[in-house]
Amino acid sequence: MKIGIDQISFHTTQYFVDMAELAQARHEDPNKYLIGIGQKKMAVIPPTQDSVTLAANAAAKILTPENRQQIDTIIFASESGIDQSKSGAVYLQSLLDLPRQVRAFEVKQACYSATAALQLARGYIALHPDKKVLITASDIARYGIGNAGEPTQGGGAVAMIISKDPRILAIEEDSTVLTENIMDFWRPNYATEAKVDGHYSGHMYVDFFNEVFDAYRAQSGMTLTNFDALAFHLPYTKMGLKALRSILPQTDELTQQRLSANFEDSRQYNQIVGNLYTGSLYLSLLSLLENTKTLTAGDRIGLFSYGSGAVSEFYSGILQADFKQALIPTQHQKMFAARQQVTIPTYEKIFNQQLPVDGSTVELDLSQDPAQYVLAGITADQRQYRKQY
Repeated sequence: MKIGIDQISFHTTQYFVDMAELAQARHEDPNKYLIGIGQKKMAVIPPTQDSVTLAANAAAKILTPENRQQIDTIIFASESGIDQSKSGAVYLQSLLDLPRQVRAFEVKQACYSATAALQLARGYIALHPDKKVLITASDIARYGIGNAGEPTQGGGAVAMIISKDPRILAIEEDSTVLTENIMDFWRPNYATEAKVDGHYSGHMYVDFFNEVFDAYRAQSGMTLTNFDALAFHLPYTKMGLKALRSILPQTDELTQQRLSANFEDSRQYNQIVGNLYTGSLYLSLLSLLENTKTLTAGDRIGLFSYGSGAVSEFYSGILQADFKQALIPTQHQKMFAARQQVTIPTYEKIFNQQLPVDGSTVELDLSQDPAQYVLAGITADQRQYRKQY
């Protein structure tokens, strides 16, 4: 039985910063951001959006009357959770008006957790082939104003529906994983911005990729020639490019050219959004599928998932017949085209507009947020969500 990604969608906010302007404001050479980390734009997240609303806005794009009745599990993958006890998935069930007869929970392991959710969903569908699983990978990457991590911020959410007989990508059986307790990135409960050792994390990312890919080759008997494309976790797109370049010498020139060209398609969306944490790999996959002019049904895509701290996995999937028809590129292109560029002072003001941490009541101005699902404020320690249309 084939099991995999039947539908996939993405949402980010209406604001972005131009990376060249950010570099100039920080007295850096723009090419440090444009080429050095491979980014063009960075999503700016207003206080009226959080990990729950981003996930709801992404999921709403792929929900139909038919699949609503088949979804009996909601998995909320995030490292930007809003509550230490209650899962974001429970809020989604209510906001999206999904049936009450569902299980709903949250998973966390830095940027890896959406892959954990996908593998859990695969096992569940194998036992319950008449059901579907909704996964959201939703995050807001925050490092602070003016520090080294600032240009690798961003935010948004990817939503996926996992089912049997998937229309987009059937996940193959082979998979290799690796876990090691390292301190390359973390965020203590008391911190609103992440702690990161950027150079160390970059090196560990490439090392983990090589180790799990070598293990995958040994397990499956495949080589790079068996892959038509590779999709990477892309907190910034140069990181994935470094990993790809580390293995290209293993294969022939034609395969190198194919993988390199498909990597460029796979990073187009990430370059104009920034870091999605849990959603970064799956935004890269979505970018590849919606921008490719060469991939066809039957092609194999390798996927590398990495979550600092650190857990990684390499697995693969086969593109299905008419996969393009199951995608919604027009919706995503309209969303990107409608975004507004903000000045650096405006971005900094938005960044510093944090919700109170003492339970104070606050009412947010929704007039500038065009999203379907928004955060309206806080009352009696409870976040107030609203559907605007």
